[in-house]
Amino acid sequence: MAPTGRNNGSPSRGRSTSPRPMMPPEDDDPSLLDNLSDSRHLQAFGKKVTATAGSLIGAEGVSQHYQNALGELHRELRRPMLQRSVFSFAQSTPRELVRSRISVPEIQHRALSYLPDELLSNIPEDKSSYSLFEGFQASLPDEPTVDKKHGRHNARGQRMIGAAVEDEDSNLPPSMVKLKNQKHSMSHRLEMMGVRKHMCATEIHEIDNKIANLNTMRKIVLNRLAGMEDEEAELEQDMLEVENKIEDLQEELEDAAALAPKAPESPTTDSDEEEDRDEFMSDSIYQKISSPKSKRRRGTRRMSMPIVHEHLEPGSKIKELPAHNDAITALDFDAPWGTLVTAALDDTVRVWDLNAGRCIGLLEGHISSVRCLQVEDNIVATGSMDASIRLWDLSKAEYAPSDSRTHKDADDEEDDDGLTFENSEDAPPPPPPTIMQDCPLFSLESHVGEVTALHFRGDTLVSGSSDKTLRQWDLVTGRCVQTLDVLWAAAQASATDANSGQWRQTGRTSDASADFVGAIQVFDAALACGTADGMVRLWDLRSGQVHRSLVGHTGPVTALQFDDVHVVTGSLDRSIRIWDLRTGSIHDAYAYDSPISDMMFDARRIVSAAGEDVVKVYDKTDGRHWNCGPGVGVDEDATALSTIERVRIKEGYLVEGRKNGMVGVWSC
Repeated sequence: MAPTGRNNGSPSRGRSTSPRPMMPPEDDDPSLLDNLSDSRHLQAFGKKVTATAGSLIGAEGVSQHYQNALGELHRELRRPMLQRSVFSFAQSTPRELVRSRISVPEIQHRALSYLPDELLSNIPEDKSSYSLFEGFQASLPDEPTVDKKHGRHNARGQRMIGAAVEDEDSNLPPSMVKLKNQKHSMSHRLEMMGVRKHMCATEIHEIDNKIANLNTMRKIVLNRLAGMEDEEAELEQDMLEVENKIEDLQEELEDAAALAPKAPESPTTDSDEEEDRDEFMSDSIYQKISSPKSKRRRGTRRMSMPIVHEHLEPGSKIKELPAHNDAITALDFDAPWGTLVTAALDDTVRVWDLNAGRCIGLLEGHISSVRCLQVEDNIVATGSMDASIRLWDLSKAEYAPSDSRTHKDADDEEDDDGLTFENSEDAPPPPPPTIMQDCPLFSLESHVGEVTALHFRGDTLVSGSSDKTLRQWDLVTGRCVQTLDVLWAAAQASATDANSGQWRQTGRTSDASADFVGAIQVFDAALACGTADGMVRLWDLRSGQVHRSLVGHTGPVTALQFDDVHVVTGSLDRSIRIWDLRTGSIHDAYAYDSPISDMMFDARRIVSAAGEDVVKVYDKTDGRHWNCGPGVGVDEDATALSTIERVRIKEGYLVEGRKNGMVGVWSC
C-alpha cells in the first residue's frame, strides 16, 4: 500500500476520514430563518446524502464509494453558509420550525378544527330523513303540473312526466298515460310537501332552542342584576352609617361649643318678646312640638330605585311576611323595596323594611285598631276606630340592628299584654329595638265616630268617618278647617230631584257592616268620595258643594282612585267601574264573583281584592284578566290559604294583605 501524506490536498485512501468537530465562527450571525437561500443548500445536501446511501447499498466497490462520499461531505461542511445553517437549525425550537414550515391559513385551519366538548354537546343531532338534494329541490318554487280549475296539465310537467311514462309502456292509450302522469305529478308534489313540512319543523325546533338559550341568558343577567341591587343596598347602608357618625360628631361639636363661655347678652325687651311670640305662633305645627334631637339610624327611603321586579315574570313571588296575628285592615308603602306600614285587628301598626323583609318597629298611640292609613315619603297618616287621626315622621326613628332584648323579656311582655299564642310559629316576629317615641307628630281629634278613610296630599288632609261627615285638615296648623255633611249633600240632591229630603240607600242590597265613607281621594281643591249609598260624589273644597254625582253602583263603594281622565271605583256589588271625569259617564265596567274589598291601579294594571285567595288583575293595555297571589295553581278546596283583604300596587310592585295576617309581595 502506498504511503499517504497528511498535507496532500487530494483525498486518498490513507487519509483520516473521521469527522471533525464543527465550530461556528465567533463573528458569524447564528440566525437561520432570516436567510432564505440556506434552504436551497439544505435541499442539495439532502439529495447528496440520499445518493450516497444508494451508492453504499447498491455499488460493488463499497469502500471506495464510501471514502469518496465522506470526502464530498467534508467539503460541503467546510462552507461557512452551510455551517451557520446547521448550527441555527440545531438551536431552533420545534415551535419555530412549525411556524416557519406551515403557512398561516394552515395554522388557522388546524386551530379551528378543534372544538371543545361543551360546543360539541350543543350541536343538534341530524335526524333528518331527507337528503340535501331533496331539501334543495323542495325549496324551489312549485310549478304545478295540473290546473285544478280546468283539469289541464302544465305543458312542461306533462312533457317531463309523460316521457317517463312512455318509456315504461309506449302501447298504453292516451287516457291511461294522462292518468299516470297525473298520479306521478301528485306523488311528487306530496313528497315535496313532506320535505317542506320537515324543514318547517326543523326551523321551529331551532327557534325553540334559541328561545331556551335566550331564557337561560336572561336568568343569568337577572340574577346578576339582583346581586348588584343587593350590593347597592349594602353600600347605601354603609353610607348611612357614615352619615350617622358625621351627625353624632357634629352634635358633639355643637355641645362642646355650647358649654364654652359666652359674652354677656343684652337684656331682652318687651318688643323682642312680642316678636318671638308672634314668630312662634306663625311657625308650623311641626316646629311647635318639642322633641329631643333625633338620630336617623336608617333611611326610610332608598336613594337608588331597584328595578329587578320590573323584569321578573308577572305573578312571581318576591317575599312573604308573617306580619300580624289577625286580619289586615290597612296597608300602604312609599316605593318598591321601600317602607311598608301595616295595620290589623290585633291593634298594632307595624313598619317594615321591604328590601330586608323585616319589621323595624311599632307605631304606638292609638287605643283601637287602625282602619285606614297612607304612606307618603317619610310621613304616615293613620285613622283609627278611636275616632282619631295621627301623623308620624319615620325619619325620626332610631334603629339598632342588634337585638338587645332577651327571650325572657319578650315572654314577659307577651304575658303582660295578654297576647300569648298556642303555637309560637303563628306569632308575628318581634320587632327589633327601634326607638320610635320621636316619630309621632300630632293627633287630630274632631270626629265623633271611627275614621274609615283618609287621604292627604301636600298640606291638605281629608278624612271620612262613620259619623257621616268629611273633614278637611290643615297640616300646617293642625286644625279642622271645613266639615262636609254627606247627609246634607244627599238631602240637597234629593230636593233638587223633587224627592224626599231624607237620605236613603240607593242600592238594591243593604250591608249594615259596610263603612259609610268607604274611600276618598283629594287633589288640590278636588275631592272624590264613595259612600255606602253607592254614590260617588265629586266635591269642590273651595265652595264645600258637590260638583257632580256618579250614579251606577248598587252597593256600598269600598275603593276609589282617579287620575287626570278617569276615576275607578270598586263596590260590594262585585263590580269595578271606570268613569270618564269629563262627561261623568261609565267608560268601562267588569264584575267578579265576590264583593270588592279593595282596589288600586297604576299606569298599566288594576288590581282588586275580591274575597278570594288571589289578587284579581286587569291589564288595561290589552284587556286581559289574570290572577296573582298564593292561590294561583292551588286546588280550590285548599284550606291553608286565606282571603286577601287589602292590595296596593306601584310601578308593577304588588303588596297584598290577607285575613290571616300574612303579607305577600309579588311582581305584577
